Amino acid sequence: MRRARALLPWLAALLLLPVPAAAQGSDPRLVPDVSSRAIEIQYSFTGEELLLFGAILYPGQRLPDDRADIVVVLKGPVGPIILREKQRVAGIWVNAASIRLRTSPGFYAIGSSRPIDELVDERTAAIFELGLSNLSMSPTGFSEAKTLARFETGLIDLYRRMGLFYENPAAVEISEGVLYRARIPVPARVPVGTYRAETYLISRGRVLAVASRDVQIRKAGFERFVALAAERHGFLYGLTAVALSLMLGYSASALFRRR
Repeated sequence: MRRARALLPWLAALLLLPVPAAAQGSDPRLVPDVSSRAIEIQYSFTGEELLLFGAILYPGQRLPDDRADIVVVLKGPVGPIILREKQRVAGIWVNAASIRLRTSPGFYAIGSSRPIDELVDERTAAIFELGLSNLSMSPTGFSEAKTLARFETGLIDLYRRMGLFYENPAAVEISEGVLYRARIPVPARVPVGTYRAETYLISRGRVLAVASRDVQIRKAGFERFVALAAERHGFLYGLTAVALSLMLGYSASALFRRR
C-alpha cells in the first residue's frame, strides 16, 4: 500500500513528459503495477488485499472526449481438474457422473469500472474471458452442452462460496481519466503458484490496450518446508506422517489409561 502511494505521484509526473513522435500511436497505452509481486503464506496468513493500479498514457497527452473504462483480472494457477457429481443411491451418497476440465483456474477475480455487459459485447467478453460466465475451461472428450454447463455452474458456485472466484463491477476507481486503482481480496485458502494480473483498457466496446504483471503466491516458513518435503521426498514424508500418527495415538491412549 505504501509502495502504491509512492508510485502514484511518479505516474502523474510521467503523464507530463513529452512522448517522441515515433512512439505516438493512435491508441493509448497502459502502465500497470501491483502493490506486491509476491505473497507469502504462513501459518498466520488470513488473506490479503492486492492493489492493482497504474496510469493510462494517451497519445499527445490529450484526453479523449469519450470515457474509457478499466477492467482488471487476477487469475491463476491454471491446470486440469476432475469434477464429480454425487447422487443418492439407496440412501447413500455416491459419485456418479464426472468430467475433466483442462484449463480451470484455481483463483479468478475480476473488477471493473462498470459492469462488463455495458463495456463489451458477448463475443469480445468471451475472447478475452472477461467474467466468470466467459471462462474457457476446455473439457476433455465429448460432453453434452447441458452437462458441461451444469458442472461449470456447480464449480463456479462452489469457488464463489470459498472466495476463490470473485466478481465486482465497481471495483475500479479512475481518477482524472488517467489514474486507476482496484483492490482484489486474496483469501487464506488461495492455491500457490504464478498468477497473472491483467489490465484492459476499453472504449466504445473495443479493447484498446492490454498489460499484465506476474504475481507469485508461495508458502513460507514451516509450511514451505512441509510442502517441499511432500513434493520431493513423498515416500519418506508418508512414512514420517504414519509414524507420527501412530506415536501420537499411542501417547494419547497411554495418557487416558493413566487417568
